[in-house]
Amino acid sequence: MDAPKPQNEPQNTKPENAKHEDAESQGSRTPAMAGLAIAVVLLVVGLWLARELTAASKMQDCLMSGRTNCNVIQPQ
Repeated sequence: MDAPKPQNEPQNTKPENAKHEDAESQGSRTPAMAGLAIAVVLLVVGLWLARELTAASKMQDCLMSGRTNCNVIQPQ
């Protein structure tokens, strides 16, 4: 059997390589943060739209039942 050969190749532990990798990881965070911001905006708009549609549906149900006092009175 062959004996294992020693590795003569140096490992990439230079500080220049570490700085380059940090710059790449920072650059890849920007699109991820933009995607997260878009997702949050879509979530907020979706929740607002669902709330408005629910209120409109309740108003239509009230009007369709023949009531005339469907306006919500806000407590002060």
